[in-house]
Amino acid sequence: MNIKPLGQRVLVKREEAESKTAGGLFLPDTAKEKPQQAIVMAIGTGGRDKDGNEIPFNVAVNDKVLITKYGGTEIVVDGETFTIISESDILAVIK
Repeated sequence: MNIKPLGQRVLVKREEAESKTAGGLFLPDTAKEKPQQAIVMAIGTGGRDKDGNEIPFNVAVNDKVLITKYGGTEIVVDGETFTIISESDILAVIK
């Protein structure tokens, strides 16, 4: 992958949305909600606080994370959809 986010941004790939309800009904793409679970694909170059100290990332590549539903910017690279989000849009790391 040739994408390197800048600053405190993270490149994630959202997991696929469920296409079938618990009752067995299939959902069309327009009825699916955006999934909130994602895999970290790349992390940014980092940032600095007001004193010039480096701010460490709280996530690493391949971490499974919970992100805000509508945050970030979606991009398409080689036919795959990714989302670039601020690290602050990551709600939790899923272990």
